[in-house]
Amino acid sequence: MSQSLSKVYAHIIFSTKHRRKIIDEGIKDSLFEYLGGICKGLECNPVQIGGYTDHVHILCLLSRKITQMKLLEEVKKQSSRWIKTQGTRYADFYWQSGYGIFR
Repeated sequence: MSQSLSKVYAHIIFSTKHRRKIIDEGIKDSLFEYLGGICKGLECNPVQIGGYTDHVHILCLLSRKITQMKLLEEVKKQSSRWIKTQGTRYADFYWQSGYGIFR
């Protein structure tokens, strides 16, 4: 076969540090959009992004060019950095160190 094809969906779940309920109405939609932008930038096109006050879910197509670990590292690092700029309420925001990813 002269070309490589891949269509692997990944369901990613991770929560805020200590399950802190900090994803409120004031930031929720912007956060989900930002997470989608990070995924797009990594060529892992988002299908659906959502969550609750203490965790997020991302359903995306996993790119052949990035490992699962690198995708999670970048999504969490970039979004954490961004959310801390969204006001003093979020200044000490962190994601938990773990995650779940299912293909």
